[in-house]
Amino acid sequence: MNTILFVGEHPGTCDVQWHSHDQWELVYCTGGNGIFYFDNGSTIEYQKGEVVVIPPRERHSNSSVDGFTNIHIRMEDPSFPYRSAFRVADDREGHLKMVFREAKYYFMADIRKRELVLSALGDLMTSYLIVYRSNNEFSKPVEQIRSLIIANYADSGFALDEAIRQMPFHYDYLRKLFKKEMGLTPLEYLTQMRMKKAEMMLTTMWGSDYSVTEIGLLCGFDDSLYFSRVFKKHFGCSPSTFAKKDRGRAQER
Repeated sequence: MNTILFVGEHPGTCDVQWHSHDQWELVYCTGGNGIFYFDNGSTIEYQKGEVVVIPPRERHSNSSVDGFTNIHIRMEDPSFPYRSAFRVADDREGHLKMVFREAKYYFMADIRKRELVLSALGDLMTSYLIVYRSNNEFSKPVEQIRSLIIANYADSGFALDEAIRQMPFHYDYLRKLFKKEMGLTPLEYLTQMRMKKAEMMLTTMWGSDYSVTEIGLLCGFDDSLYFSRVFKKHFGCSPSTFAKKDRGRAQER
């Protein structure tokens, strides 16, 4: 019950080809975002800080435009009251991420009786997923808005308000419903997605080959001044200052 059989990690990739496992697969996205595709035609979109749980023998693939990193676990006989694939968002403190990282450490470590810790982590992980899923399920309109944002956040031409107004519900109702379930307004969620990508680009080596204007465009901002203003409000400094500080810390290490 809740037995962890394997723990692996994708340090950075854009595609995982079609495959299946005889056990449950639990995938924690540690960076980026993407889409799981299933044989039955369904899909599950995900982003950093979310877990996708896939039942045994459910054939699937994993694809991303910008790439993703993850920790993936195969588990035997978890005590899930579910039969189909599902997605769960981690909490703000990152408890699920902590458990996944601990599982990775103990699975790889040469420690006597490590199975005792892995067994406890399997129980804890399963419990977290059941509790978080019961508290994190989204209504259909909110999931639709969320999916639209994930698919289009890097497009500077994406008109969020227009997309919401085309839905068969009153705009104010949808905005309030989204805020209730997500804790953010649709615009705040869109901005958060864009800021996460900006942070990633400014803290990676290849990001140093791009100007602030180019990074802004790749993050959905066609106005570099507005991008800098939003970034400073979010992180407390300009994009260029943020990049210099981060590279300085990297060199010190």
